[in-house]
Amino acid sequence: MSTQVAQDRFAGTWNFAEVHSSAEFSVKYLVASFRGLFNELDAKFEDGKLSGSVKVDSVSVKDENLIGHLLAPDFFDAEAHPVITFESDSLEIDGDTAVIAGKLTVKGKTNPIHATGEVAGPTAGAMGETRLGFSFETKIDRTAYGLDWNADLPAGGKALSNDVKLTVELEFIKG
Repeated sequence: MSTQVAQDRFAGTWNFAEVHSSAEFSVKYLVASFRGLFNELDAKFEDGKLSGSVKVDSVSVKDENLIGHLLAPDFFDAEAHPVITFESDSLEIDGDTAVIAGKLTVKGKTNPIHATGEVAGPTAGAMGETRLGFSFETKIDRTAYGLDWNADLPAGGKALSNDVKLTVELEFIKG
């Protein structure tokens, strides 16, 4: 289904349902993946165009001692760059498969990204409302956004991978 058909299928304004949405990341640290999420996110979906943001200071990880490090200039630099944003350029739908392209801005640096995933709906909810869901996943190089911290390992190599997996689940209710 082309972008134009996707725009027709999803015409109008859809209200963001934050309680059913999430923005998460994972990155390989030494031998396993380090995972985190952002508790405060917002999104807008109107006439087939998707945009969204997360508040950097809402980052959550299993080790609270790391939050200060993530908010510092070594990583997200929350004081200077309090928000991460995404703006779509295109959305292609084929059945329940979705491919989105757009621009991701982290720490003041904007780069194009492509993500693949699924679309669910539109479907009628329990209260008669019309709901729509998206799930997307992509990998980015964190150093392209100025997230450069790393540590050398005694046997060579680095502690933290440059590749970061981003996973976003979004739900909307027809306005």
